[in-house]
Amino acid sequence: MTRHGIIPPYLLRSIAINGSRRQRELAWATLTESEQIRGQRRVLPPLTRLAVVPGRMRRTVYDARNRYDLPGRLVRSEGGAASADPRVNEAYSGAGTTYEMWRKVFERNSIDDRGMRLDATVHYGKNYDNAFWNGRQMVYGDGDGTIFGPFTRALEVIGHEMAHGVVQYEADLVYRGQPGALNESFADVLGILVKQYRHRQTAEESDWLIGADLFLPGIGARALRSMKEPGTAYDDPVLGKDPQPAHMKDYIETNEDNGGVHLNSGIPNRAFCELALRLEGYAWERAGRIWYRTLRDKLRPNSTFRDACSLSVTAAGELYGHNSPEQKATRESWAAVGL
Repeated sequence: MTRHGIIPPYLLRSIAINGSRRQRELAWATLTESEQIRGQRRVLPPLTRLAVVPGRMRRTVYDARNRYDLPGRLVRSEGGAASADPRVNEAYSGAGTTYEMWRKVFERNSIDDRGMRLDATVHYGKNYDNAFWNGRQMVYGDGDGTIFGPFTRALEVIGHEMAHGVVQYEADLVYRGQPGALNESFADVLGILVKQYRHRQTAEESDWLIGADLFLPGIGARALRSMKEPGTAYDDPVLGKDPQPAHMKDYIETNEDNGGVHLNSGIPNRAFCELALRLEGYAWERAGRIWYRTLRDKLRPNSTFRDACSLSVTAAGELYGHNSPEQKATRESWAAVGL
């Protein structure tokens, strides 16, 4: 099982080369931990696999207490009192907002659409610079305290990690090359929709930034990624410059980053943003439904960008009619990124 981290390995490597001694050590520790469990399944105790009640939200938050064992100590369950720990409450409320958006907009019943319990662990590792979905639960680090703050502070990051679970249970896009970039992009799309939904923002009002609340003061970064303008999220002596392409003419062929899954996700990210802006209003309504149907009903594990383009056009026609404004806008949005 591949673990899906919000921080790309190339960004961590840049910190490991350019950062202070402490920043370098923590970045290398995060990279090392990622490599140790990449492709491996960490077996979770039976506690996390209890039966659930379909159609009813059930959140559980655990505390790893700065260790690397999952899930950790149970600290909050569905309906329980708020914690004195803000990280626990952020993970709890973020999961709730994400679940409610899926239910109301997409009529989806949790991650697996069958009422799966929403498990999350906070305080993973020591100053861990990442958050990830491990195939069964969400996991959040606290950040190094100089570049990154706690990963639960960004609602779209919580939505992104939970969305990797949705991708797993639907298209199950292979985490390499273009299918992997689509995997990352669909997670970004569902993540940004959660943030827009929480704040009732239209497509025009949204900042279209993923991880906007992660960076601490003094870092030359607006976010991890810009869906509207890929390649402009950060430019910093330690982080380097955001390398994401925004168009197929700049597509990056690489063996790094699982074949560019975080790098090239900027291309379908921008296509979705283009669609939402063309359709105007709330992006989770028409644009979001087109993308969700494409993920749920059309894509397959090895689908490419071109597949996503043609299949989303088909989905738009099914939802809104052949040659409808929505279908036309979907075609135009992919054309804007060279597809």
